[in-house]
Amino acid sequence: MMTFRSAAIAVAMLVARTGFAQPPPSAQDPATIGKLESLLYHIDRMYVDDVNKKDLVDAAIVRMLEELDPHSIYIPKDELDEVNEPLKGNFEGVGIQFNIVKDTIMVVDAIPGGPSERLGIRAGDRILSIEGENAAGVGFKNSDVMKRLRGKKGTKVAVAVARRGEPAPLDFVITRDKIPIFSVEASYMAAPQVGYIKVSRFSATTMKEFREKLDELKAMGMQDLILDLQGNGGGYLRTAIEMSDEFLGDKKLIVYTQGRTSPREDTYATSEGRFERGRLAVLVDEGSASASEIVSGAMQDWDRGLIIGRRSFGKGLVQRPVMLPDGSAVRLTVSRYHTPSGRCIQKPYEDGVEAYRHEKSERLTNGELTGADSSLHADTVKYYTMNKRVVYGGGGIMPDLFVPIDTAQSSPYFGQLVRKGLLNTFALTYVDEHRDELKQRYSSVEQFAKQFQVGEVMMDALAAFAGKEGVETDPEGLQRSEALIALRLKALVARDLWDTSAYWQVINADNPVDRSFQKALEVLSDNSFQRLGMSR
Repeated sequence: MMTFRSAAIAVAMLVARTGFAQPPPSAQDPATIGKLESLLYHIDRMYVDDVNKKDLVDAAIVRMLEELDPHSIYIPKDELDEVNEPLKGNFEGVGIQFNIVKDTIMVVDAIPGGPSERLGIRAGDRILSIEGENAAGVGFKNSDVMKRLRGKKGTKVAVAVARRGEPAPLDFVITRDKIPIFSVEASYMAAPQVGYIKVSRFSATTMKEFREKLDELKAMGMQDLILDLQGNGGGYLRTAIEMSDEFLGDKKLIVYTQGRTSPREDTYATSEGRFERGRLAVLVDEGSASASEIVSGAMQDWDRGLIIGRRSFGKGLVQRPVMLPDGSAVRLTVSRYHTPSGRCIQKPYEDGVEAYRHEKSERLTNGELTGADSSLHADTVKYYTMNKRVVYGGGGIMPDLFVPIDTAQSSPYFGQLVRKGLLNTFALTYVDEHRDELKQRYSSVEQFAKQFQVGEVMMDALAAFAGKEGVETDPEGLQRSEALIALRLKALVARDLWDTSAYWQVINADNPVDRSFQKALEVLSDNSFQRLGMSR
């Protein structure tokens, strides 16, 4: 689904500081700078064809940074705001999530507290026109919609929407405002006394969201917590430190950074933690990077939390933004971060950027994701936690309890349904047609999760819908992936009826591919924490 919470190019970057650095002229090497200037001069004067010097310089910068490491990146001026947006925690616009269904803009959700929600725009509404311009059946892309609906706070935009049950279009004039980008995707009571919080990134607003959800769950009787950092690519270093501080006692080392020109800087917990007692299970996978690894590494080293899942991404490099004269910027690696035991968990990148980018997908090929591999420890240095448990450096946080991916139910047919967005679109259409009926039948997410079934009629309708969209029914693939398709479809219906938290509540209840959540519930009910020397 495309939303106004647009994904940034570098969400996974771990940003050391929010300020920008500009090197003084005295730090530049005249001979090196002169060589580049001379080459550009001769290209301008002598080259056989006209060239765009700006594009040429941009390409040179990109290639230069690739020679350094995979996380030093160039950001053009016109992309800077978009790249920073998910980490700032807000953008300016009308505040809707939308999808384009059959050449029509359908509202998936009006963001709570946003200007559209305040006016009464709701899920299922179809946008017919924007500022008098026809927006239905004209081939609008996601970028076309965002260009017309986004804008500065205080400006207005007129839209006309069609709503099921209304005989005529409804006209709204929306005053644009700051719209929050939520980084806490889900929170609910997973079991009596066990809370669950899923964090998707470490942004400027994450801790406000996280503390609010933590307090809500504690008021509901939470004593133990499952913190889900699966797929969390990182964000701000300061946010990772603040989250770790919620779990650790006063003056405990959280992380230290050190680089060639950056002296060692230690960061310690304070006495302000909201959850310093109570068992903690942290879920990680191959998509958990940077800030996620700071939190999980600190919890593991202090024996504060049990790490469950698969080896994390392995990003231990810290970037600092550097502004360039034309308003573009570079995120330049300035140091490495180390967990309290001394581990730098950055995975190797000596084979170049392309090999580094493909390393995560190769874990599935070499069997690491489907079965624990002891050879991962062969060339890595041993470290020790506070309670003298062995942990490893050299490439990500190794979980205390490994949970493999089960690929048995995956199939090319399921892959096509997901990649083409057909499950999303079908669920959205289904909810739009049955919203009132579903709301009357299911008063809560809990009731929906227990009682709603994706039956044969619904599966046949999905297959027919997919066929019309160019995905032929594959009986073998359908049979193999039936349970997986049904679960995903059920979760998407729950999301469209309630919110993203409902999606994860349904998925976690019976995920046949990744049972990390179920494993966390299991160890929170047995003696695993005591056996492994975990603190409470």
